[in-house]
Amino acid sequence: MDVLVTGSSGFIGSALLPALVAAGHRPIRALRIDRVPASVDAIAWDPERGTIDAGALEGIGAVVHLAGAGIGDKRWTDERKRLILESRTKPTRLLVHTLRALQRPPSVMVSASAVGYYGSAADTPRTEVSAPGNDFVARVCQEWEAAAAPVTEAGVRLVTIRSGVVLDRRGGLLQRLVLPFRLGLGGRVGSGKQWMSWISLRDEVGAILHAIATPELQGPTNLTAPNPVTNAEFTRALGAALHRPTVLPTPLLPLKVLYGAELVEHLLLASQNVVPERLLACGYEFAHPTLDVALPALLGDSAG
Repeated sequence: MDVLVTGSSGFIGSALLPALVAAGHRPIRALRIDRVPASVDAIAWDPERGTIDAGALEGIGAVVHLAGAGIGDKRWTDERKRLILESRTKPTRLLVHTLRALQRPPSVMVSASAVGYYGSAADTPRTEVSAPGNDFVARVCQEWEAAAAPVTEAGVRLVTIRSGVVLDRRGGLLQRLVLPFRLGLGGRVGSGKQWMSWISLRDEVGAILHAIATPELQGPTNLTAPNPVTNAEFTRALGAALHRPTVLPTPLLPLKVLYGAELVEHLLLASQNVVPERLLACGYEFAHPTLDVALPALLGDSAG
């Protein structure tokens, strides 16, 4: 089927495009330009101006909505927080409003969210029915998901994917950590007891394809590996995969000075023990269910 993808140039979106082709689909990118060349499989949209080529969406089979500014890219000023929220809610509202007005809406919309929905929850495992948190990221996720919800009124099956930390050596957290760990500077953060819910990029993409193809899957769906780890466990596993010591803890003060205490608290010290109950129940089989399987596969030659 034809599958519209927003956020197609991002870390996850750029990996999803070839996977859609390999699965027999035709990806259509949503691009923030005024006019799309005839040779490009894309539609034009501008969420800031509230414009989108609605006619090009008639009859499209599915939508994967990944657009949004990076959570951890820059220090959280008031302006940055506003951008983080509005870069998610504005495009989502525009997309949903447009899909609801179509004569032939898509059968399914897979809309991004994050495990930050649950807030920091110590050791308690969280499933899709767990209550939301009340910190900044939790509130962003709640508004993001609320903006997507009305698409169901048009008969569109909505799968809201609450993604964990997506791991791949070509981007995201793992790419940032490889160099300091290879230099022997990697270590636990804080107490190391905080939980980290992660998923490999291969499984993130695989789960999105599974969501498109599985009619019984709908509603909030945790995209995390079935075996979350503590920060100390992650540190040991990454050090072992790279054959480097992980004795010294990571100093937090320089990071807080550079990125701000609130961002560091969320990215490095929040504890999120999230399990993919719905994904497992509907038959998804993880390529990388454990970190010991994932890291050697993800690091490849860089582990040598």
